[in-house]
Amino acid sequence: MPHARQGRALRILVFQACALPAVLVAWDAFRGALGANPIAEAMNRLGFWALFFLLLSLAPTPLKTLFSWTSPIRFRRMLGLFAFFYAACHFVSYFAIDQFFDLQAILRDVTKRKFITVGFAAFAALLPLALTSTDRSVRRMGFVRWKLLHRLSYGAALLGVVHFAWRVKADLRQPMLFALALSLLLGIRLLAVGKDLLRDRDGRGLEKAKSGPQSAG
Repeated sequence: MPHARQGRALRILVFQACALPAVLVAWDAFRGALGANPIAEAMNRLGFWALFFLLLSLAPTPLKTLFSWTSPIRFRRMLGLFAFFYAACHFVSYFAIDQFFDLQAILRDVTKRKFITVGFAAFAALLPLALTSTDRSVRRMGFVRWKLLHRLSYGAALLGVVHFAWRVKADLRQPMLFALALSLLLGIRLLAVGKDLLRDRDGRGLEKAKSGPQSAG
């Protein structure tokens, strides 16, 4: 029972930490502290946190691979949903506040400004992941298909990094840090997959070696 209470308390603490950036953006907007271009500043901050939490949601599996840490996996879904939440706020800020529902202007932006095209693609990749984040979706789709779909998160992260880099243009320090983090996460996952494939191949070879003399006899 104490362990369950500690688990709930930790989940509440993680939830509050994830929600804090949104609260700070809302508070700064309320008191007029978002600078000379408050809409752009709010959008930039929301987009930053969307990418931050998306990469953070990809970290639990590599951490398990490297250090056998399993506890971060409990928060992977929450982190992914917060990534979608910030991405949705970023999108709505652009769609409703920056462009004020001007569909023609938005379509021009999507077709002519490549960083917006990539940003829309990243958000579109996140949408099915958020919609299928429940246990019910896992049961309905089957774990294998569900897991395959949720590998879109890596594609969304890559598109998000490109969107960020093309958006800032000159000062690439933050996008490059995100790119480095994503490269490390992907590299660890690929190494783990390669090791699993080699282990499976060696296991099949061992089984054949064991069954060979029996079949000959």
